[in-house]
Amino acid sequence: MPVVFRERGFRFFFYSNEGSPREPLHIHVERDNVEAKFWLRPAVRVAYNDGYDARTLRELQNLIEANSNRIERAWDEHFI
Repeated sequence: MPVVFRERGFRFFFYSNEGSPREPLHIHVERDNVEAKFWLRPAVRVAYNDGYDARTLRELQNLIEANSNRIERAWDEHFI
């Protein structure tokens, strides 16, 4: 499971086995055994949330938007 980056104690990653057919571009975020998944297109949005509060989800969304090129590049390098 490639880690794309870490920030503010969060780990931003994706799983190497993302389904068959592979799911569209997205990123998982984990900290303290709490995880969420965000789609990146057409806009960054929550796919699922397993414990983060609304304020933290907004913070994560902002971090993902700021790093979307980095995430997409890592995704392409891993899967393509």
